[in-house]
Order: sequence, then structure tokens, then C-alpha cells
Amino acid sequence: MKKFFHSSAAKIIVLLLAVLLVCTLYLSYKTYGNWAFALELRGKKLLAFIFVGVAAAFSTISFQTMTQNHFLTPNILGLDSLYVFIQTLLFFILGGQQLLGKETIGTFLINVLLMVAASIVLSRFLLRKGSNDLFLLLMIGIILGTFFNSISTFLQVVMDPNEYDLLQGKLFASFGNVNSQHLMIAGVLITLLVGFLWMKSATLDVLHLGNDQATSLGVDVPRFQFILLTVISGLIGLSTALVGPVTFLGFIVANMSYQLMGTYRHRDLFLGGSLLSILLLVFGQFLVEQVFQLNTTLSIVIEFGGGLYFVGKIISERKQRG
Repeated sequence: MKKFFHSSAAKIIVLLLAVLLVCTLYLSYKTYGNWAFALELRGKKLLAFIFVGVAAAFSTISFQTMTQNHFLTPNILGLDSLYVFIQTLLFFILGGQQLLGKETIGTFLINVLLMVAASIVLSRFLLRKGSNDLFLLLMIGIILGTFFNSISTFLQVVMDPNEYDLLQGKLFASFGNVNSQHLMIAGVLITLLVGFLWMKSATLDVLHLGNDQATSLGVDVPRFQFILLTVISGLIGLSTALVGPVTFLGFIVANMSYQLMGTYRHRDLFLGGSLLSILLLVFGQFLVEQVFQLNTTLSIVIEFGGGLYFVGKIISERKQRG
């Protein structure tokens, strides 16, 4: 019995019960009998939490396995910066009021495709042979992120102040104004991509041993890395286009799941990370709405907490090595 409670299955069951409890609390707290209204308003947010949380957990854990580094996240490829650049450019050229008034499924998919296409182009030209190409890809991702940020900042400086004010609402993660049509499309696509990573869990387990060991065990590492980067880019692109950039979420839940699950079996890590992600998002939004009275946003809480956790992990690693 004691061995069972220390197993991955028991930890996942406890996390699942915690998620169900927090979700029930979030949906039912202060509804004052207006269940239909509460479910319509909060239910859409809850679905967004689930999709974004699962996408962040699966993509970050897979990316960290591929790079053999627990400090890196897929956002290092510059996808967040590319999203900011695309939104800034569209607002600058077309105008914020016209763009916000004509948000269609097409514009949503264009945002996703542009971000995925940029990552595929990088992967295609740089991930060929040899482990060094992967780190070259990461370095170029950082450079491109800086480049996109510089152009975005310049356009925002010369932009009309009213347009800039509207733009800010698109550049920060927001779960309150999720488009229902976009949510359903993103949900279907995220489910397909997550399903692919779930089926490739055994290959990821082997890749965790290192590129040389994976190659000797029959894995075509360059090809698998390319497919993996495409899927990861799709997950990050979908979640970013749906609610906006949430940089530190994946880093937090991935590293917490490593510590909590105590295993490197990816199916256990995927389940644990996804449940942790949903738990943090739903409980965080509950605090934002009911405790802080909407005086702050969930994205600010995540970024602040994630930054502290990142610094704390660096200090902890240095102490262990020292």
C-alpha cells in the first residue's frame, strides 16, 4: 500500500482529484443560482485553460527532452516575439478597430501558420546532421526573437496612440475574451498534436538517453527532431494565437512534474504536467477574480511567479554543482 501511494499512478489520481475540486469551485463559486450564465461565461474560460495547459505541458516536456536541457522552453525559438510582430504589423497596416471588428477563423489560422512556418523553415535548414545544429537553431531563434522585438517596438513607437492602446490588449495573455469558434478549432488541432506526442512517448523515452544512444537503438534522430519541432511549434502557435503569450507556464509545470513524478517516462510526465498546468491556471484565475477582484491578470501572476521560480532553480542548480 505504501508503495502504491508513492507511485506515479497515485500521484496522477491525487492531481486529478485536485483539478476536479478546483474546477468545481471555479464554476460554482458565487453563482447566486445563475448556473446557466456562470457555465456559459466560466465554461469557455475553463476550456481555454485545459487546452492551453495541456499544450504547454506536452510541448515544453518534449522540447526539453529534445534539447536535453530543463531550462529551455519552446518560446526560445522566438514564437512569442513573432506573434507580437505579426499583431503589431497587422494593427499598423490595417488599423486596430477594423482588425478587431473582423476577427475571423482565417485570421486566427494565419497567425498559427505563420508561426509554425517560421519554425519549420528554421528546422528544415538547420536540423540536418550532428547535435550542434540543434543549438545553432536555438541561437538563431534568440537572434530572430530580438530582431522581431526591435521591429515591433519601432512600429509601436510610431503608431497612433489609440491603435497602440488597442494593440496592448492583444499582446498580453487573456482568457476572458476567447473567441468560441477559435476555441473549438484550436481544441481539435491541439488534441490531434497532443495525441501524436502521446503515441511517440516511447521514442521520447529513448531520446532522453541522448542522441547517440537513440541512434544506436534505431531512432532516426534528425528526422524525429524535425517532426517534433513542427508539432511543438504547432502547439505553441495555437495556444499563443488563442490567448496570447504565456512564456513561463510550460517551464513551471515541466520542472514541477519532473520533481513530483520522479520518473522520466513521458506518459507519466505528460499526464502530471497537464494536470499541474490546468490546476495552476484555474486556481490562479480563481484568485485573480475572487481575491484580487480583477486588479491584476493571470498572465502577470504567471510571469511573475515563473520568473521567481526560474531564478530559484538557477540558484539551486548552482548550489548543487558547487
